[in-house]
Amino acid sequence: MAELVKYANGKGVDVILWYNSNGWWNDAPQTPQNRMNSAPARRNEMAWLQSIGVKGLKVDFFGGDKQETIKLYEDILTDANQYGLVITFHGSTIPRGWERMYPNFVTSEAVLASENLVFHQNSLDLHAYNATILPFTRNAIGAMDFAPVFLNKRLSQDQTVGTIRKTTDTFELATGVLYQSPVQHFGLTPNNLEEQPQFVIDTLKMMPTVWDETRYIAGQPGQDVTIARRHQQTWWVAAVNGENKAKTFDIDLPMLAGNKVTLMFDKKDGSAGTKQVTVSNSGKLTLNLLAQGGALIIGR
Repeated sequence: MAELVKYANGKGVDVILWYNSNGWWNDAPQTPQNRMNSAPARRNEMAWLQSIGVKGLKVDFFGGDKQETIKLYEDILTDANQYGLVITFHGSTIPRGWERMYPNFVTSEAVLASENLVFHQNSLDLHAYNATILPFTRNAIGAMDFAPVFLNKRLSQDQTVGTIRKTTDTFELATGVLYQSPVQHFGLTPNNLEEQPQFVIDTLKMMPTVWDETRYIAGQPGQDVTIARRHQQTWWVAAVNGENKAKTFDIDLPMLAGNKVTLMFDKKDGSAGTKQVTVSNSGKLTLNLLAQGGALIIGR
């Protein structure tokens, strides 16, 4: 592991490691086990992780919301803060103000997240619909580590087997902005780097994960949703269609009125296209979304 971290750092990449939260509540076989469930083992492990340059942990498989479990969450955060490690929780409860209590708390899963898109076709069939629900429900509570953005047509690396995606590529790009989490674990595979146009890869590279302002633009749960987020001076506007029919509608973007913006849109084959458009002086812009499609607007 020390060699891996050194190699990653040499490429300008920091490392977050996955850990099992094992204790009496959890007989999951995934390792490392029995490293996070007691203070002596946890602190010893964290000291070693700090020494080899690991930057954070994703701790998984928590057992309900009992007092003992809530205490474990906070003990992990407290100890990790002493060793300069940031924390993501998976298989976890919803966050309840931890981002204000602990400077090293990053995000929580606490949602039926994207791994289920790989495991179950039904989850993938409902992916677009659920994308119009989560911004109003789970993500309104706090950071949500859904792990968005899948660009394979079948959700496996070789694309010969696996669940079949019905959403468009632009829909998937839009979820990187629609779902808020200070760390976004994109669901990409190496072949995407060669298969996708360069503007898609560049967009993912520059996509912010922290925001200075968020605005509801339009939408109804179960139908479609448009959310605008600002990072410094740049607005990112994400729109997704949760229904199995194409849609055309106008949105109001007063903060971009009269400005030229980059619009990523649905091409007829479901791939992503891009063009420069000008928002009207009244702030209106027309979007055309395919069934289970999306749009992403970037401008200032």
